[in-house]
Amino acid sequence: MKILDNPDGARSTIFIVDDNDDILLNLRMLLEFSEFNVISARNGKEALDTLHGLKKLPDIIVSDIMMPEMNGYDLLRALGNEPRLSQIPFIFLSAKSTQDDVRLGKILGADDYLTKPFNQDDLIATIKGKIARKKRMAQFSSTFGAFNAGECAETTSPYKTNTYLFHVVWDDKIGPVTREFVPKTDKMPFNVQEIGYQLFNASSAIYGDKFAANAEGILLTLANIKQHGYIFFDSYPDKTSRAGVMLYMLAVIAPCISYLVSLHIKKVFEELTSAIKQKKQIDLEKYHQKILTAFS
Repeated sequence: MKILDNPDGARSTIFIVDDNDDILLNLRMLLEFSEFNVISARNGKEALDTLHGLKKLPDIIVSDIMMPEMNGYDLLRALGNEPRLSQIPFIFLSAKSTQDDVRLGKILGADDYLTKPFNQDDLIATIKGKIARKKRMAQFSSTFGAFNAGECAETTSPYKTNTYLFHVVWDDKIGPVTREFVPKTDKMPFNVQEIGYQLFNASSAIYGDKFAANAEGILLTLANIKQHGYIFFDSYPDKTSRAGVMLYMLAVIAPCISYLVSLHIKKVFEELTSAIKQKKQIDLEKYHQKILTAFS
């Protein structure tokens, strides 16, 4: 007997987008055999139109890149502009396999990038892993409560004065500790140490074992403080730590963070994490100012 991915017996839905009918058929057969529901489209425009008409969104999108009318890159960009659609996990499955192709896919916000011809077991494992992570995120959000900020307002002034940057590290004796944050003010809308502790533990719960091994970023709604958060965490070798690595987290908290703004923040965090790993002197305010330019 096959075990369904959803404990209530409902199948997860995969949306496949490809202009090759043979590939669509093969993917449909593979995914349906693996107990998934499947919907499909032949290009990005058709996919976008289909998504707009769905009451229940798919659990994940698997898309080719080179397609007529709207390619996969433009589809991913279009999804990023719509809050309702931007949170659907997105995997590129493409014959474009150079490092530049993969890098561009990741820069645009793809959750993963697989190349054709693909290994069936790898594809199924990747899909199941992304869906499992999505469920852990949903459980985390329900724990913090149901807060929906909707689309971010056009005005940027409140975001610039109420956007905070955190650097949190793992201490073997007491757990997550906020090492530094900016800007420093007596009128913080939340407890700095407490929110740092909560976000660090939430990241660990969402990503499981991958938490210590790979740099990851995640955009969250923090209902308990009516804020949005973008969290980025990583590790580096450290002989003084019990596990042999130092775990750390970078986080931005603001009244609203759109998907596109989160991509800008991620680039800044990648620059900051490089400095941390090289053990350079960190001027957190400098990176805070770079992040604020995303709200301009």
